[in-house]
Amino acid sequence: MIKRVFLVIVFSLAVVLSFGQPKLRPDNIEEIIKAMTDEELASLLVGAKESEFEFFEGTAAGVRSIPRLGIPATISCDGPAGLHFYPFRENTDKTFYCTAFPVGTLTASSWDTEMMEKMAAALGNEVHEYGVDMFLGPGMNIHRNPLCGRNFEYFSEDPFLSGKMAAAYVRGIQGNGVTATVKHYAANNQETNRTENDARVSKRALREIYLKNFEIAVKEGRPGALMASYNKLNGEYVQQSYDLLTTILRDEWGYEGVVLTDHGAKEGTVKAAKAGCDLMQPGNEEELERMLDAVKKGTITRDELERNARHVLHYIVSTPRFQGYKFSNDPDLKAHAELARKVAGESIVMLKNEGGTLPLKAGAKLAVYGVGSEDFVAVGIGSGHVVAKHVANMRESLTAAGFELNQDLAGYYKAYVELDHATKRVAGAMDWLMYESWGYGKKVSEPDVPLNQLPQQAAESDAAIIVISRDAGEGNDRTMVDDFELTARDRKLIRRVSDEFHAKGKKVVVILNIGGVIETASWINLADAILLPWQPGQEGAYGVADVLTGKVNPSGKLTMTFPIDALDHPSSANFPAFPQRGESEEGLRKNVDYTEYAEGIWVGYRHFATRGVKVSYPFGYGLSYTTFQYSKPVVKATSDGFTASVTVTNTGAVAGKEVVEVYVSAPSGGLEKPSRELKAFGKTKSLAPGESQTLSFSVPAYDLASFNEAASAWETAAGNYQVHFGASVEDIRASGSFTVKKVRTWEVNNVL
Repeated sequence: MIKRVFLVIVFSLAVVLSFGQPKLRPDNIEEIIKAMTDEELASLLVGAKESEFEFFEGTAAGVRSIPRLGIPATISCDGPAGLHFYPFRENTDKTFYCTAFPVGTLTASSWDTEMMEKMAAALGNEVHEYGVDMFLGPGMNIHRNPLCGRNFEYFSEDPFLSGKMAAAYVRGIQGNGVTATVKHYAANNQETNRTENDARVSKRALREIYLKNFEIAVKEGRPGALMASYNKLNGEYVQQSYDLLTTILRDEWGYEGVVLTDHGAKEGTVKAAKAGCDLMQPGNEEELERMLDAVKKGTITRDELERNARHVLHYIVSTPRFQGYKFSNDPDLKAHAELARKVAGESIVMLKNEGGTLPLKAGAKLAVYGVGSEDFVAVGIGSGHVVAKHVANMRESLTAAGFELNQDLAGYYKAYVELDHATKRVAGAMDWLMYESWGYGKKVSEPDVPLNQLPQQAAESDAAIIVISRDAGEGNDRTMVDDFELTARDRKLIRRVSDEFHAKGKKVVVILNIGGVIETASWINLADAILLPWQPGQEGAYGVADVLTGKVNPSGKLTMTFPIDALDHPSSANFPAFPQRGESEEGLRKNVDYTEYAEGIWVGYRHFATRGVKVSYPFGYGLSYTTFQYSKPVVKATSDGFTASVTVTNTGAVAGKEVVEVYVSAPSGGLEKPSRELKAFGKTKSLAPGESQTLSFSVPAYDLASFNEAASAWETAAGNYQVHFGASVEDIRASGSFTVKKVRTWEVNNVL
């Protein structure tokens, strides 16, 4: 008997020696952490090598595997308008296309969080079915200035709207069991020297404008990941700021997810880890060496390593890869394309419709101008680019909608674009596919159209459509000349086409296929109608056609101001597109090495509406094919803020949706505040002519607060508040008021 027990013990010890290491499970994370060596902890905090990713190439990152403890490598890929990865893989002829959904400037223009969540759910399904664990989106930086090259990825100049849209996006992605990543935290509002630029921001502007949207997204969306931006903030790299990554993000907001760096290898790897940056992406070996050296020297503690590893492991056990999901590599791209078309149509902003120019008559004969009619821009360039199987253009979408196009004109643009692309492919040779997968080099410059044919084209057509296109993206900010402003060829085209068509009593429609705001004031009067589809994804041209035919009644509204002049933005005095360059070293450094956010909280409509500066189109603006009346406003104070409601009635002849924007004007005295600030919004269902719907809103006192730097506290002042129900920030349709009887305060840490 003793001999038998002894043999059992010996056998058990042998099993333990062979298989005795614990394997990661959701319920044994602490055991795994204690079982990890210092070296393993350090390696977990530095991103995975591409060799870990099985089949992804060029665009993936993730977490390193530790097979001894059952920790798998996990994969992340860029976004946010769709999955961004190289579409070709070894040992297969299949091309792995993704759906190019509309960009952030368009989806936010829907002012529809339910639709945003539904679109993100479809995108998240592609993340899931392509075997990706973490999606690097949404991008949600504030539109501080219209010339930021990456504004197309972002939502708004307003932090409340940006935060609400981002939270909905996160919920949609994560409903698939994958992780969303809010980025780029924080004050990453220019591309010029984005890796080193020092954003110098006041505590009030930081809290109210540049952190508020992230606060909303974190608290309401509960993202599993957050990306720290490259730049410095008030002299310290964001990736190395304990104040930002721990004190504010975790201690104040209760964030529980993983924090990762933007992709790069800054020298302060160890400082970043100590500050609360859990994962260094994309996995540079020098960063691993720094971490291991710090472990040996004791400059990073075991407790700090374990804290960060705990966040990473909680992320890992939530991933499809850890859970053994057998992804299909075959998402329903057809269904997602149909959804992308619907989102595009519902989000398009109609800026002008003089004399009922739109919708166009069925079967109308159209002369379509602009290289964008053939080379339609679906999304921006860089890591936000998406390789779709096909991007619809205006020629094919208008033809499919039953319009009769001038074939000579359409053929001219088609041949021009094909020649341009063929030339670039030959010049780029084998590098073209990778280059094109990032969107670089794709945009075709505007040709000089043979204008001597205009009289005949005007005589033979019922209307003209002019497509103005712009591209922008990662690494560069836009310019004033030939970008924000129209090019000489753009101006010539609009002027000559308008002259010829108007002379014959024909209408001219301009389509703005752009990623960020452009100048419109100088040429508005030349167009009879203007549609703004932004960069509307692969099916966006069909969405435009749906609006042109009246199949879809446009209900999008601007989430940013269109100024008369970019210099009207106070931030333009401190933006790299407006260098105040002198011969001094200081003059050469400004807006490149550092940027003073001297405008403070006066960003976008907060400046224009408060200072009474005229604009081309105000924040919240957008037209419909029908009209709406606002009535029965009700505003009531509560123990924690106020509730409000308003009734919207369709007073026109066709069905349509209306966005109601709720602005609040605070009592005077105390902190200087904008004349009105967005505090709630809602969108009606599709209302039939004569039909009404009552929208209700609830706003807590905390959302009314401004940040008092001296007290390091949020403060909601006592007094009478005016509540405005608007169709834009300048078009107030109904109002009410309520009273806050005593001051409310919320103290926070005095940091940054």
